[in-house]
Amino acid sequence: MAGMSPLFRRKPTREPTRMSTGKPAQSPEYSENHLVTLIRKPGCHLCDDAQLVVEKVCADLGVPWEGKDITQDRQLHDAYWEQIPVVLVDGRQHTFWRVNEERLRKALTDQSK
Repeated sequence: MAGMSPLFRRKPTREPTRMSTGKPAQSPEYSENHLVTLIRKPGCHLCDDAQLVVEKVCADLGVPWEGKDITQDRQLHDAYWEQIPVVLVDGRQHTFWRVNEERLRKALTDQSK
């Protein structure tokens, strides 16, 4: 590991946890019936970046989110190991690899779904 880039040695800043802010909705279009799931693995820098976006958007909108580790769940590993991080909204895949803040916010506030 001596010559390895610090990017690949970086440890996650926090373990994924279930979050619920309890904040009131910021938008009249908001639907409080959502759950965001971040599927990730330890030591994944893209997962750390995705978690920051998920935390921010969910905190702003008062939407609960949960983190799941593919190394602890064989079914998730088999389904998503090539795509992590993966974001699910209400159990359906929303995105993978990179999370776009505006797109996630729209998915959580769009009443037509």
